[in-house]
Amino acid sequence: MAVYTDVAADELADFLKNYDIGELLSYKGIAEGVENSNYLLHTTAGSFFLTLYEKRVAAGDLPFFLGLMGHLATHGIVCPQPVRTRGGETLGRLAERPAAIIDFLEGVWPRKPTVTHCAATGEALAKLHLAGRDFPMTRANALSVRGWRPLFDQAAPRVDTLQHGLCDFLGAELDHLERHWPDKLPAGVIHADLFPDNVLFLGDRLSGLIDFYFACNDFFAYDVAICLNAWCFEPDHSFNVTKARALLGAYNRERVLSEAEQTALPLLARGAALRFLLTRLVDYLNVPAGALVKPKDPLEYVRKLRFQQGIDNIRDYGIAVSGLVA
Repeated sequence: MAVYTDVAADELADFLKNYDIGELLSYKGIAEGVENSNYLLHTTAGSFFLTLYEKRVAAGDLPFFLGLMGHLATHGIVCPQPVRTRGGETLGRLAERPAAIIDFLEGVWPRKPTVTHCAATGEALAKLHLAGRDFPMTRANALSVRGWRPLFDQAAPRVDTLQHGLCDFLGAELDHLERHWPDKLPAGVIHADLFPDNVLFLGDRLSGLIDFYFACNDFFAYDVAICLNAWCFEPDHSFNVTKARALLGAYNRERVLSEAEQTALPLLARGAALRFLLTRLVDYLNVPAGALVKPKDPLEYVRKLRFQQGIDNIRDYGIAVSGLVA
């Protein structure tokens, strides 16, 4: 979450007149994240999130995102629900941006994920994949392998200002992934951004999944690979095998990873590392002046990518394959 667009109090109060959520008491911008402008609202009816969709989010994709949250909720996935206007709409317009009000979920995201958090996330991810199987809408993953070259080209002129030789390193990795990326793996609706700050907990109990604005159709195992990168590295950049085993084992108990998915997982993890490295680079190098946003460190994913380049087989993660295949 972030704030790129300021919203005046009187303008927001007028906007809320379209909803049955009481009168505005207070609101504040949320600086985490990089995609949209987000505010936490307090009204006489409770707490809500207001999201203003910025330029990277295509307006035509919003029905997919909002519809998916509704679909998943009916299939047992705890996730925020769009609040409808008095006219039954889930989308409005505020400060010259498409805007939606979303339910507030109780919980906090884990700043220091534990093995228990990782297991709960693996289980929830598998259930999400299963719940999305009959969702009727589709959305291509614009940030899969075909979308990485334009990001690289955009960042390339200034990449080496962050780390000498990084441009050549990324170019070679992109060449490799474009040549070897798989084209036939089990696929369906994925979250595509299930980082710790998008998973809420009450103690050790997972209380909700949030931020579905990268959701799309792609390989299920790619979503798993994103989580390996996001959840299983320690602050010193070491890979935590115990967390990976917990995440993958819990996932596999709900939805079995095929042998083809297991074989592809190391390459998919390289791709996931490159994808987040490239988007972080672009965001880091192009933060708008005056935006309330904390750009994430792209070099974190350089280190993760180098680790993933050394993995040839799922066993190299320290994980017994026999423990995954049912």
